[in-house]
Amino acid sequence: MYRGESGLLLVGGWRPTPHQGRSVWTSGESPQLKFDPQPPPQAHSVCSAVLTPECTFGRLRTMVLPPACVRLLSRNFSKMHCFRISESAAPEPGDGDDGVDGSAPAGPGKEVAAPESSKQTLKIFDGNDTVQRNHFRVISVPRLARSQEVLEAALRAYYITEDPQAFQLQALPPPTQAGDADTEALGKVWSGGTAEDEGSRGPGSRDVPEAWVIRALPRTQEVLKIYPAWLKVGVAYVSLRVTPQSTAQTVVLEVLPLLGRQDEGPEGFQLLEVLMGSRQVQRMVLADEELLLGRLQAIRQTSLRQMSQTRFYVAERRAVAPRVSLFVGGLPPGLSPQEYSSLLDEAMSLKAGLVSMSHVYSSQGAVVLDVACFAEAERLYMLVRDTAVHSRPLTALVLPDVLHTKLPPDCCPLLVFVNPKSGGLKGRDLLCSFRKLLNPHQVFELTNGGPLPGFHVFSQVPCFRVLVCGGDGTVGWVLATLEEVRHRLACQEPAVAILPLGTGNDLGRVLRWGAGYSGEDPFSVLLSVDEADAVLMDRWTILLDAQEAGGGEGSVVDAEPPKIVHMSNYCGIGIDAELSLDFHQAREEEPGKFTSRLHNKGVYVRVGLQKLSQARGLHREIRLQVEQQEVELPSIEGLIFINIPSWGSGADLWGSDSDSKFEKPRMDDGLLEVVGVTGVVHMGQVQGGLRSGIRIAQGSYFRVTLLKATPVQVDGEPWVQAPGHMIISAAGPKVHMLRKAKQKPRKAGNPRDARVDGEPAPEGDSK
Repeated sequence: MYRGESGLLLVGGWRPTPHQGRSVWTSGESPQLKFDPQPPPQAHSVCSAVLTPECTFGRLRTMVLPPACVRLLSRNFSKMHCFRISESAAPEPGDGDDGVDGSAPAGPGKEVAAPESSKQTLKIFDGNDTVQRNHFRVISVPRLARSQEVLEAALRAYYITEDPQAFQLQALPPPTQAGDADTEALGKVWSGGTAEDEGSRGPGSRDVPEAWVIRALPRTQEVLKIYPAWLKVGVAYVSLRVTPQSTAQTVVLEVLPLLGRQDEGPEGFQLLEVLMGSRQVQRMVLADEELLLGRLQAIRQTSLRQMSQTRFYVAERRAVAPRVSLFVGGLPPGLSPQEYSSLLDEAMSLKAGLVSMSHVYSSQGAVVLDVACFAEAERLYMLVRDTAVHSRPLTALVLPDVLHTKLPPDCCPLLVFVNPKSGGLKGRDLLCSFRKLLNPHQVFELTNGGPLPGFHVFSQVPCFRVLVCGGDGTVGWVLATLEEVRHRLACQEPAVAILPLGTGNDLGRVLRWGAGYSGEDPFSVLLSVDEADAVLMDRWTILLDAQEAGGGEGSVVDAEPPKIVHMSNYCGIGIDAELSLDFHQAREEEPGKFTSRLHNKGVYVRVGLQKLSQARGLHREIRLQVEQQEVELPSIEGLIFINIPSWGSGADLWGSDSDSKFEKPRMDDGLLEVVGVTGVVHMGQVQGGLRSGIRIAQGSYFRVTLLKATPVQVDGEPWVQAPGHMIISAAGPKVHMLRKAKQKPRKAGNPRDARVDGEPAPEGDSK
């Protein structure tokens, strides 16, 4: 975590100079800058000679959105607001705000396991904050343990590695005495030096309270690390010795010469205290007269762990005007800006002069609000979360600004979309991994606002690529959103890669990304995306018009309004759509069971067996025109329009036999192939490689007339379509996709990219 050139807080796991040594104190009266002889991370002497003086983000440097190019005025917004990271996720060891040790069954409402007879269980708090919230951690120590051993065990429980001599344990009264500050129990302490109760024996020497709080002993001086809040300093931090007379102003005066800013007046700088909690980053400007030793002691009294999560930055004084971009989704689509403004004002009472509508995505039912007040932004965010419009809950996201003018010339950041519902729990794991490897502001969770927030954040980036982690339906969702907002993007044709997490993954197979993700190293996945080749693919528009349904018995009285869907892979009418619909309904009823591709395929087989004896004669219920010419259909149960040479989890429905009547299919030839299947048995034979489908036609414009309500599926998304017309035609420009290269990604030749040598080789061609 560090600050960018704009002086704003940037969080993302980067260090400005990870190869530099640490600045330490030397003997003498004045501070001196020196490199630690064992800097972290350590390197061989031969390797260190060729290390660059600052971090270049390694092998992924062109894919990472540089943190200095991201601006986010977060203030009191948490990770859930700013990074779309769920606060229910388990914190890393020692980095949780809840104060409960995940390895111990302790905390509010939790029972403490009974210890062995020779041991005693103690509740340990790390400061006033955890005492007030009753969030403790549990240690088990021998009843005859010495006080020094008990103190060390308590420090280990909170991952405190400092010298135990600087701490002591203070007893807490039992709950009935909580309000009595003068009880005998409160006076008992175990110190890291000498024991003040019962010699040097621990809790087993006599009956003592079971709850203790770790206290830091007062210090007469302390070494404090001060970090620069700007880039390219040459050092990660400097260390200063603070005394009882040291104030924030005197610290700034001492630090500026060490950071090369001695020619600038100290009145232009300030000292910042930044708390980097697991759920929230809090930033506070210290007053010039603030005594640093007293401030450090106050932090330790509140929470020792909070002290380990606190950094001090020297930053330029800048009057930053509050500005928060708030994305609001889930609104009714198709409204005008004035109608959206009136709708939001009625639901949330927008304050004039503080809130303006900067972007309107009418087709998506979403707007972006510019809020010029932190308090108002927080109020609106909380209101949106609890507001529903036309019975639909709204979505709220705090979005960062990408400073596109500061992007390096060779930077082509990767915009990542992850569907955590795909692939069982793998989607969630990938979401966390990509947020660690890349800037978390370039990784978006599709269940939280869909693809639109990501494209909005990247709208001014001149060149970027996209990675979609999900099934074929997820890929189609992202591509459809891209088509709708393409005219708003500076990069109107970003290439799209796929990490297949679905069941069929037909598009992923065609583009060599494999039949499904099986746990490959996420770093290797990113390398494969970086090395992938760009190819073109046709996209198709399907107009569904149920208004011209024929009269007579069974006709639709209230016809559905026309709507448009987009297709990348295939469109099925009849038996294959019916199987897909039954599978979809089974998954909606019990989603917890559909966590593996093997189980999903088993459900498909079971559903198919149930349809063996059914026959509806689809050829009698539909009419087909190709290029405005009527085509007579054979006796079939399913009609399928295919755009890619993979259907039903990798089957070749068209077949490989040459035919003079048709051209060889390609996914970028501007043509669709029309194939028929006679039933479930025929479909099984096709998927087993024993047969191919019945070739019917090939063209670029199709009109299908449905005489009855019929199951339809597009790229794996099924529904029952009312009688009427379906018109299939090309959907404007072709989309740019990324096809995985057959060879393994090339290793970088520069020693600074040495991580590649230690990473597992990415998976090769899956076909």
